[in-house]
Amino acid sequence: MPRRHLRVADLLLVGLCFAPQGVLAEPDRGADPTEQRVQATLAQMTPDEKMLLIHGNMPIMIARAKRPADAIIAAGYVAGVARLGIPPQLSSDASLGVANLMDMRKGDVATALPSGMALAATWNPNLARESGRMIGAEARAKGFNVLLAGGVNLVRDPRGGRNFEYLGEDPLLAGRMVAASIGGIQSNRIIATIKHFALNDQETGRATASVDMDEAAMRESDLLAFRIGITEGRPGSVMCAYNKVGGTYACENRFLLTDVLRRDWGYRGYVMSDWGAVHSTEALHAGLDQQSGEGIDAKRWFSTELPAALAEHRVTPADLDTAVGRILWSIEDNHLGKTAPVPTAIDYDADAKVALTSAREAIVLMKNAQDLLPLKPATRSILVVGGHADLGVPSGGGSSQVVPVGGFRKVESLKQGAAAMFSRRAWGGATPIDGLRAAFPGADIRYLDGSDPAAAASAARAVDAVVVLAEKFSTEAQDNADLGLGDGQDALIDAVASANPCTIVVLETGNAVAMPWLAKVPALLSAWYGGQRGGTAIGEVIAGTVNPSGRLPVTFPQSLAQLPNPVLPGSDLPPLGAKDRIVYGVNANSPPFTITYPEGSDAGYRWFDRQRETPAFAFGEGLSYTRFAYSGLSARGGKSLTVRFTVTNTGSRPGADVPQIYVTLAGKARRLVGWAKPQLQPGESRSITLVADPLVLASFDTARQRWITAPGAIRVELSRSATDPVLTAQTSLSAASYRP
Repeated sequence: MPRRHLRVADLLLVGLCFAPQGVLAEPDRGADPTEQRVQATLAQMTPDEKMLLIHGNMPIMIARAKRPADAIIAAGYVAGVARLGIPPQLSSDASLGVANLMDMRKGDVATALPSGMALAATWNPNLARESGRMIGAEARAKGFNVLLAGGVNLVRDPRGGRNFEYLGEDPLLAGRMVAASIGGIQSNRIIATIKHFALNDQETGRATASVDMDEAAMRESDLLAFRIGITEGRPGSVMCAYNKVGGTYACENRFLLTDVLRRDWGYRGYVMSDWGAVHSTEALHAGLDQQSGEGIDAKRWFSTELPAALAEHRVTPADLDTAVGRILWSIEDNHLGKTAPVPTAIDYDADAKVALTSAREAIVLMKNAQDLLPLKPATRSILVVGGHADLGVPSGGGSSQVVPVGGFRKVESLKQGAAAMFSRRAWGGATPIDGLRAAFPGADIRYLDGSDPAAAASAARAVDAVVVLAEKFSTEAQDNADLGLGDGQDALIDAVASANPCTIVVLETGNAVAMPWLAKVPALLSAWYGGQRGGTAIGEVIAGTVNPSGRLPVTFPQSLAQLPNPVLPGSDLPPLGAKDRIVYGVNANSPPFTITYPEGSDAGYRWFDRQRETPAFAFGEGLSYTRFAYSGLSARGGKSLTVRFTVTNTGSRPGADVPQIYVTLAGKARRLVGWAKPQLQPGESRSITLVADPLVLASFDTARQRWITAPGAIRVELSRSATDPVLTAQTSLSAASYRP
């Protein structure tokens, strides 16, 4: 099947939503020239050459004397077959830039993008595509042809350690954003890897826990996000997760890897394992194609263990050929070439502009009492408190951590040994204090680290305004214990806000947090982990040279009591001992246990709607320095849903709005079915048309193995957030069904 050239990100910017590929007719593979080339190559390969393609290792774990000359010290290396023009596969982490934890001491740097959560907060697929293009280009320029980028696990709990890497709690938003990002990455003749398939929604027990969820709930939530990302983004690879699903490890789960991914969705690429996630040779028969980090697994299942498995018929030669064929198909389909990429120069100044644009659009103005922001140009004195604002902005920890151009200014390792790479707190990039000084060139701007709340409060009384940077560290392999900021920051903010009524709090976090001081603070911004130019963007938004347009991609609960699981599953179990097997440098951290999610398919805002709970801040919420009015809402139903409306900028500043369409089906929680992000000048109007993806209007019928749209009336809301409808309309849907 030839590559489709639909400009998905451009279409999504005005909210056009197309039926995913799985709803369409099965393509005619017999006429596929890519498949013909794959079969011709496969026929020439020896058994040993085939085996080379299905296993890899981290080059740092290969003895120097045996390390191939073309192996870069990075996440992974899979040998090629030079005589047949099959290139080696050289992979690097991750979605937020070209991360290279293993080579950090040599001074390797890359453009550090804002976190995935920040990217989701832009609600801008165009920007996701452009940021993907940028990191894909840098990866190829560094000699890589596989990028382990495309994290789309849904945010089900605000304590999740890797939530900052992902794209929020809604399957449509997350799926559209990851599809656009993948498209940008792969425009560079490089394979992107959507991950972690599937239900890897927390870090606690990530290698030992089994997620117990019924099929309909899976299909309507986490799997829907993957389906949209895969059918629209067409990633060359899917990475299976550490955890079990229904008692079976994700990397040998035939239901996920064969029934859903290949049979139902028609996926043509290959499945690679997460590093340390393989547990048997039989995983090859279940649908796993490549053991990525064999040096970390208990055994080298797809190399030294494979001959015995073939001899004992636990796997077959056909299984091997199928896996190799899928890998070759992705190499061909993404035009990797016949050799590894040749390292080239990188224009870091140009790429920094992409990071800056992303950081600007990611900032969410959550509160702005009495229009305190933007601060007036005449502001003469500003006190900046906390957040290491003199050193840069924080980043999340783990395999996605990127050393920004210029390096980190401060690094704190919270653990020792191999686990240190997953607990490294670091600050770098443009500093918030420099960003504010550039935005207010005539003001007296001073900094206090916030370690003494009384001193900060005293200093706050003597200035026109205070900016408090509040941070919270999140990292791979460890979930947060609670929603608090920690480190005495809540008391610090309370003291400063009590001393100066012109206090602005800027959250630099990877997750939603609790804010006991909120009533005292007139202005609140979420800047997430802002990447290399995050400090600049903070200054610009506070000064008003940039009008904030971010919207929350997650719900901010009032407390843990509002969550489906107030106690994080597995967090009350004793940790494993130090002698237990390490998974990618980190203990599996608990005995086996089962995770259940009471919310099922209703993750995030849908749970709050179902429970009639009021969050602290709603999914989709965000303010602007201008005003927008909505008019002319109309909805036409049938087998699809088409919504039309007009957005007008009624304020005095140019700005971008994010009107959102939610639908309430009979007996269901409201769900997002489309959005737009028009950029409007004062007084300008824009007519918007949204066509809903049929699957977000349907429910999955497990018995019939079909998506079913129930006939009947539906309520359509044109909203500013999941809890703030402005206009409503009624229409009806016709009965329809779609293949799974």
